[in-house]
Amino acid sequence: MDTAAISAESLTRRFGSAIAVDAVTFTVASGSVFGLLGPNGAGKSSTIKMLTTLLPPTSGSARVAGFDVVRQPYEVRRRIGYVPQLPSADGDLTGMENLKIFVELYGVPRAERKDRIDEALALMDLADAADTLVSHYSGGMVRRLEIAESMLHRPAVLFLDEPTIGLDPAARRTVWEHVRSLRERFSTTIFLTTHYMEEAEELCDTVAFMRRGKIALLGPPAQLRTAIGPEATLEDVFIELAEEPPTGDDAAHASRTRVTNVSR
Repeated sequence: MDTAAISAESLTRRFGSAIAVDAVTFTVASGSVFGLLGPNGAGKSSTIKMLTTLLPPTSGSARVAGFDVVRQPYEVRRRIGYVPQLPSADGDLTGMENLKIFVELYGVPRAERKDRIDEALALMDLADAADTLVSHYSGGMVRRLEIAESMLHRPAVLFLDEPTIGLDPAARRTVWEHVRSLRERFSTTIFLTTHYMEEAEELCDTVAFMRRGKIALLGPPAQLRTAIGPEATLEDVFIELAEEPPTGDDAAHASRTRVTNVSR
């Protein structure tokens, strides 16, 4: 039985003559946390948009939760949660009111809605702020509310696009704790993008580094660090990739690419 929650095969996205995502291939094991890393413009956002059916691939294929993102987009959307990079919660509504909108949008059975909302609020430590306007929430509280919204229908796969961007270190760690609890409680597969290497180190079983639309490195964080040096960090890996001189020779570039097995 296929245990991959996400699989991409030669997934490509072009914008005119520009190649944003260049034939990437990878799999994400069910119940794991997968991090997509890389500098701005590397192709991370285009990749996540294709996997969430927001952007059609130019070529190649991808399956999420067992369904093809092009041929079966509705089935994919039913089975995923998505927290975009920019804040999406309505500040003019309370946390409770925001969640009530989402249980309707997700089609949660009416008899289950109150329990789902109460569970989400408790899981994200927002029960005491349920009746407070979101405009009065801290940045960390807003992010936790958005994660709560995305989990109301209990998706198989949760996509988090830079989930802690702009948060202070304490708020980031609080979000990390709640992400871990989602995985432990619901066996949710989590796919995240981040510029915080510490975040990837803390949360991810596997990371993929993108560079100029390609996956340059892929594997467990510890394995990628070891490939650089005994005292290396993921930040060192990131810097080494960013400093690699560009090349127009794809074959030569491929020969330098160090890709490890994504399977744990």
